[in-house]
Amino acid sequence: MSEPVFLAKVLTVSDGVIAGTREDTSGVALVETLIAHGAEVVEHRVCSDGEEVVAHALIDLSRDFNGVIVTTGGTGFAPRDQTPEGTRSVIEREAPGLAEAMRLVNPLGRLSRGVAGTRGQAIIVNAPGSPRGCVEQLLAVIDVLPHAVALLADQPTRH
Repeated sequence: MSEPVFLAKVLTVSDGVIAGTREDTSGVALVETLIAHGAEVVEHRVCSDGEEVVAHALIDLSRDFNGVIVTTGGTGFAPRDQTPEGTRSVIEREAPGLAEAMRLVNPLGRLSRGVAGTRGQAIIVNAPGSPRGCVEQLLAVIDVLPHAVALLADQPTRH
């Protein structure tokens, strides 16, 4: 078996999944997509909505991690949709090009408030909560993620 292209973690942000009233189809879709594109998914976690809950989960997930963390859920306009706020509170540098590219894949992307950035050697990207939307948005940037992960680790890359 060959080495993974990069390591990845998935964070599903959903009060409904936590309460057991919804199935985590978006998180599963992201895991499958990441694996299909050569990533090794080392963790898939669920947390409730809310800025502080998301921030704490991202701090924990990014600790000593060189890879990509993809969140799904909490990027819309509902009052509890606070994933971007939680993400902004913990990232050290924004990566607006990633977030912009993700929004451009579908007209509904204009409704996403998702952000992207880095914390330590982790890249964090916010995707919407729908299975189709999160996969579409991840696919918009997945080709550049291995290069970005290598750059964060200060590894040699081909430009």
